[in-house]
Amino acid sequence: MSQLKTSTIAIISGTASVVIGLVAFALSWNLWELWGGPMPGARVLLYPGNLSLVYVWHPLFTEEVDFWPKLALQMLGQFSVVACIVALVTKAVRRWRSV
Repeated sequence: MSQLKTSTIAIISGTASVVIGLVAFALSWNLWELWGGPMPGARVLLYPGNLSLVYVWHPLFTEEVDFWPKLALQMLGQFSVVACIVALVTKAVRRWRSV
């Protein structure tokens, strides 16, 4: 892990979070009747994307955005938030280890 660049680790983590988010969203959407609501844990797995929907995209757009653009914005937020947090944590850990 120490040989990988910080940006590479952040991009891989962001991509993994998008894949996990899409799987969680698809399961929650398609099995709504089975669970009687959203899939358990879906809110936790989709938290970075929902965070960006509420605080970044909602003030810019109205609530009447269609399904697919809103899902794309949520996944863009999922990637961005996770990649930024992983980059910051990786950078901090590397600086702490070098001290």
